[in-house]
Amino acid sequence: MNRAQRGKLAMAAAALGLGLVTVTGCGYITPQQTSHQYSASDGIRADLGPLQLRNFLIVSAGEDQPGRLLGAVYNSSSKDVKLTVNGAEGSQTQVSVKANSYTLLNDSTDEAILSTSGGIAGSLVPVKVTESGTNVTDTIDVPVLDATLEEYKEYVPGGSEPTGTSSPTPTPSTSSAAAAH
Repeated sequence: MNRAQRGKLAMAAAALGLGLVTVTGCGYITPQQTSHQYSASDGIRADLGPLQLRNFLIVSAGEDQPGRLLGAVYNSSSKDVKLTVNGAEGSQTQVSVKANSYTLLNDSTDEAILSTSGGIAGSLVPVKVTESGTNVTDTIDVPVLDATLEEYKEYVPGGSEPTGTSSPTPTPSTSSAAAAH
């Protein structure tokens, strides 16, 4: 290989290296989405002292109707704590969480019910949350959902339909059978 061929080979290798750096270099300056924490569901996430609230939301049939809290409450402390949630118009509920454990509000037989949700479906309502162990308090905006989504129907307090919805219409086979009699 003569000197000219080695020079061309070196230039080609340098161009290839520069091309690879520019193609893969964008990953160096672009932030990784997996390093950002976010709520990948309908509820929100919040941290309150040793408590972590995950997928926290309210399910209700209307603004002036009772609302059930759903989500998970994780307690990373070595003491049992109570989470107190104060909602609209003085409504309040408490959730007990054992030390180094969690409570799933969806599975809880002791439902966390607010006497009024304080918002219509699709809105965010401010609720004051307090952790009993350290008396840490914060106000967070919690989404309100109704039974429009099938997966939340069973959680609407009292099994109510959302306000503004009409009763289901009979199926054609039912109305045809009724007309034949």
